[in-house]
Amino acid sequence: MVPTALPALALAASFTPSTTAVGGNVFLTAIVGLLPLVAFFALMGAFKVPTHWCSIIALVVSMVLAVACFHMPVGMTALSATQGLAMGFVPIIYIIIAAVWLYNLTEVSGRSQDLKAVFNAIGKGDMRAQALIVSFSFCGLLEGLAGFGAPVAITAAMLITLGLPKMKAALVTIVGNAIYVGFGAMAIPVTTAAKLGGGQDPAAIGSFMSHFTWIICVLMPFILLSILDGARAVRQLWPLALVAGVATGAGHFIAPSISYELTSVMAALLGLAASYLFLLVWTPTTPTEFHTETAEADKPDRERVILALAPYVLVVVIIAVTKLWKGLNAALEATDVKIPWPGIYGNLLTSDGKASTSPIYTLQILSNPGTWIFLTAIIIAFLYASRSSGGRFQVSAGRLFSALPETIYNLRLSILTIAMVMALAYVMNFSGQTTAIGAALATTGAAFAFLSPILGWVGTAVAGSATSAGALFANLQVTAAQGAGLDPRILLAANTVGAGLGKIVSPQNLAVVTTAVQAPGTDSEVLKKAAPYSIGLLLLLCALVFVASQGWLGAYMPA
Repeated sequence: MVPTALPALALAASFTPSTTAVGGNVFLTAIVGLLPLVAFFALMGAFKVPTHWCSIIALVVSMVLAVACFHMPVGMTALSATQGLAMGFVPIIYIIIAAVWLYNLTEVSGRSQDLKAVFNAIGKGDMRAQALIVSFSFCGLLEGLAGFGAPVAITAAMLITLGLPKMKAALVTIVGNAIYVGFGAMAIPVTTAAKLGGGQDPAAIGSFMSHFTWIICVLMPFILLSILDGARAVRQLWPLALVAGVATGAGHFIAPSISYELTSVMAALLGLAASYLFLLVWTPTTPTEFHTETAEADKPDRERVILALAPYVLVVVIIAVTKLWKGLNAALEATDVKIPWPGIYGNLLTSDGKASTSPIYTLQILSNPGTWIFLTAIIIAFLYASRSSGGRFQVSAGRLFSALPETIYNLRLSILTIAMVMALAYVMNFSGQTTAIGAALATTGAAFAFLSPILGWVGTAVAGSATSAGALFANLQVTAAQGAGLDPRILLAANTVGAGLGKIVSPQNLAVVTTAVQAPGTDSEVLKKAAPYSIGLLLLLCALVFVASQGWLGAYMPA
């Protein structure tokens, strides 16, 4: 669907991004390409500039560089930003609004207190145990089904309900979510990387990924406990962390041989079930400040427990049905509208002179998880209005629906930030700034195996999406592998897992999580605390990939 009349701005000559646009040198080009990100993080971290202004300034910098240094036509540069804006609003902002509204229904209705009581019972009165289960297993389940920001928004909001401080809630959410991202949204990042990486078998890529991710899965609960309460939490809750980590890791290791699309879902469910069953027979030692207790008079009965859990159980069930029911999923995806972006599609060319497919925007409505989260919220609103649990939770449907515009208003600065960050990502991608960074790394020969995950990490840090990271760098990974005599499947796996770790420091993800914990503008504080975990896990992955690429692991790696 292409508009017949285009503004003069869109009438641009064809453009092919170059990785040597600046001085004919790939390294100089990469350094210039990094400047928008340097500006963003420097302004946010060092100068405490509000995040929405950081994103606007970084966008302006990237647009100026695109025109002046990468020789992208002015019209095409501006229109690249508009496609990013469109992607920012649907599906990302659409999902976030739905997810936060769903959470707000539990707050407005008062049911959040019953939810807290439910998790208090599961976690044996230990807030740290409760937070571990929610941030690791429940978030992973949502990530495997939906992705695109919804798991982070819902999980962070739930942790606030449990009584966790805002910064800790934000931090454990984005760190705990990261290892599931590569297999997120029914493993779309894996499918994308395999398709664009020379038509590799996605199941094989998933299998290679699982040989790396299970190790991080085992470590992750210990990392989350250290975030929650330092060494004391690790010392007191290590049995639970071990059970959750091993069960989740086993799920990651085994699932790709059954269905790589369900890896995150199966692993998260195994971790959730193992944690629940273990806590039936084991009770942690809990410090006073992390002990939670529900007064006898406030303990919910069966109906109240069901209603408190209803929003989250229902959203998982509905999204699972829409994703796992192949016929229904295909029918929903058939309603997607493919829009070749005016002024860019047909003018943005690949290195071989063909029209790039990146400027095709997919408008998702029925296949968008946000639609089904909205449907869940509507059902819950009517359910809560009709069931007061003996008059304890009296609220009208009108009051619950009025929470939607209130949610949108409260999210206004975060919406602006996410929209600007997506515009920045598209300008950097289409102008060649991001690709230049990858090309510079790919010149390192055999050592590229160690650097390979960094490409995926950078891709997601810029675009906020592991799928986008695969679209950006999958072909480059395969080309570099062939030149260095490496197995391309290992590098594609590395790119996809590294992309998940990059989600921890993605500006888009930071904006989502700080909004969900009702602390907008604290992105820089969360970034400072989160970055060491992201970088540390990335370096571990780099080492694992390097060892695997040299054949030192023998029969351990897939054939």
